[in-house]
Amino acid sequence: MSEKEQKSPADLVKQSLTPMNRELDRDLWPQMLRRLDAGDTDRHWLAVLFSPAALSSVPWFDWALLAALVVGACVFPRLIPIWLYHF
Repeated sequence: MSEKEQKSPADLVKQSLTPMNRELDRDLWPQMLRRLDAGDTDRHWLAVLFSPAALSSVPWFDWALLAALVVGACVFPRLIPIWLYHF
C-alpha cells in the first residue's frame, strides 16, 4: 500500500478544504434597519399578502391544492379534525 492510500479519509478532507472565516466581514444590523425604514409602513399586512406580486409568485399547483382542500372541507366536514392533525 502506498503512503497516499494509508492516510485517513478525514486527513484528506482537511487537506482539500480551505479554512473557513468564521467572522463576518461587515455588520448586517445597520443594513437591516435601513431596509426596515425604507419599507412602506402605510400598507396593511393583508394588502401586502394579497398584492399582485405576492399572488403571482405562488405556483398554480398550490392554488389547486388549496381549492381541493376547500372543496374537501365542504364535502367532508367530518374530516376537518383529521386534516388539522396532519397539517
